[in-house]
Amino acid sequence: MDSTEVRHLDVHGYRRAYRIAGGGPPLLLIHGIADSSETWKPVMSMLAEHHTVIAPDLLGHGDSDKPRADYGVAAYACGMRDLLGVLGVDEVTVVGHSLGGGIAMQFAYQFPERCERLVLVSSGGVGREVHPLLRLASGPLAAETGLALATSAPVQGLVRLAAPLLRRGLRMGPDFDHVLARYQGLTSMTARQAFLRTLRAGVDMRGQVITMLDRCYLTAGMPTLIIWGANDTVIPATHATVAHHAMPGSRLCVFPRTGHFPHHDQPERFVDTVVEFIKSTHPQKYDQEKWRDFLRTGHTFPPETSSGT
Repeated sequence: MDSTEVRHLDVHGYRRAYRIAGGGPPLLLIHGIADSSETWKPVMSMLAEHHTVIAPDLLGHGDSDKPRADYGVAAYACGMRDLLGVLGVDEVTVVGHSLGGGIAMQFAYQFPERCERLVLVSSGGVGREVHPLLRLASGPLAAETGLALATSAPVQGLVRLAAPLLRRGLRMGPDFDHVLARYQGLTSMTARQAFLRTLRAGVDMRGQVITMLDRCYLTAGMPTLIIWGANDTVIPATHATVAHHAMPGSRLCVFPRTGHFPHHDQPERFVDTVVEFIKSTHPQKYDQEKWRDFLRTGHTFPPETSSGT
């Protein structure tokens, strides 16, 4: 298991793409919206020196099938469980970026007995704020026909020509090139439909809809690391502090001069931070009685952090 080439298997009749490399304790890498497992290539080989690294293409993304299906975070979390089941992996440290962070949190909530540690990277699901382009894309003007026009070859050509102006106008800093590459990948009808369904499951015109803050107390006892870029223009870095306060015992690491993609902007530091975190913590062992006690007691984080705004 030492190749990072894309592999395929069928789960529930759908073709799922994934990469797997290395050996040792398993590490699941979950990418963000309109992205794929390719996003992890800058860090995957380095992480594979210490771990068996599994990086899937989410359903509707990358080289996986793009059916008319449920693209909510709960469905994605179930998909991760089933993929791990097919691969024979029972317990795993989960790393999630952006939308993948929300899926990672949902995985830890739905399947605590399978989640040893949690690493959230510029994660969704903390507060409402998100880049205006994503709010706009969730609205009625971004129907399939509108998005088809916006991603057509002539318009994409104009966007490339206007990139220097857009870079300044959109104020996306280090994130512009990464976001532009994801936009340029929405050329097929099935990819656009999956993107819209995924986006609208978690974002509307007012911002992010789903919050993980109401259940963050359940991570008490689960080693949790939060990584964020100080210059994130997609999801503001202020969300990192909110998540840190809401998750008992979590570690927070904010990378300076870094945007929404810390694993791209500072890959060596990213790997060192994740590997050191795993080496210095013990995996959570699920305790059903303790889980029941947490549920009965309820959340313990300050009320002002619970609104997600």
